Amino acid sequence: MPDRHSTLAHSAYHDLLRSLKSDRAAEVRGSVMREERANGRAYWYETRRIGSTVRRRYIGEDSPELAADLAERARLQAEAKDRAAHRTRLVRLLRGEDFLPVEARFGSILKAMADQGVFRLGGTIVGTHAFRLYEGELGIRYSFDDTAQTGDLDIAQFERLSLALGDQVEDQLATTFQSLDFTPVPALQPGAIWRWSQTRSDTLVEFLTPSFRPEEDIRPLPALGVSAQSLHFLNFLIAAPIPAALLYRSGVLIQIPRPEAFAIHKLIVADRRQGGPDALKSEKDRRQAAFLIAALIEDRPDELAEAWQDALSRGPKWRDHIGRSLARMPQTAALLSRLDRM
Repeated sequence: MPDRHSTLAHSAYHDLLRSLKSDRAAEVRGSVMREERANGRAYWYETRRIGSTVRRRYIGEDSPELAADLAERARLQAEAKDRAAHRTRLVRLLRGEDFLPVEARFGSILKAMADQGVFRLGGTIVGTHAFRLYEGELGIRYSFDDTAQTGDLDIAQFERLSLALGDQVEDQLATTFQSLDFTPVPALQPGAIWRWSQTRSDTLVEFLTPSFRPEEDIRPLPALGVSAQSLHFLNFLIAAPIPAALLYRSGVLIQIPRPEAFAIHKLIVADRRQGGPDALKSEKDRRQAAFLIAALIEDRPDELAEAWQDALSRGPKWRDHIGRSLARMPQTAALLSRLDRM
């Protein structure tokens, strides 16, 4: 069973997250409109005149919390400076409680992306950087082995969501990356840039999207202004992401997958990696899955059971990947077997 952070630290993290979410409404200066879609979901938009142009800006998916904040946005705007100072104190407290530190290189990249609207527009951090952020969400304490270390940053978004939102990042991400000393990694498909490498470090930023075709090809993400490598099984991971707080400066609002979806997806990914350098990544995938499943089986067994059964119901390929990973993880397999008896 993973070690736990104190109740004070866990509460401080969620206080920080709530404050960052309130800032979504405080940033709205124009008129707001709730738009319902045929899929049964509703979304909030802001319309604002800038010179002779009317700008339509996506705020977020409808929820009671967001609707209440938008109704109170005048108060939230008046309190914005005090709220930012409070967040700075919370970040300091969490660092003192031994939360994993955020390297400056990743903090600056993620803040720049947040400022441009990447996460507001559905971008979701996946991979090890998402894994690190479950420390605050679940209140679990991480060790400093390589399970939570990486030089890569992966951002995923649904292609159809990117098309449907009718909005895009504030400025071209290519310009943002250039200002942070990133250069595009040449791709086989001309003009389809989906990877950037930082010239002064080993940092690599990649964009991903779910594949609903037999092939895993390069697809456009219009809202983000980039291309992305499409991958099978990724839709399961990012279907219902959650907000998270990055402990950088006074906090940065980002988005990560649900922890139960991340854990089960790692079982699939671990089996898909075969041989060579991927063997080490596969082992890391299994360790991350085992760590989260051990925490979730105690704290969120219902959510874990739902994700587990969902993945198993999606067909023989899904079950085969999961089964082969669990054959190498007897303790984790035993924990998951408990879900059928709950």
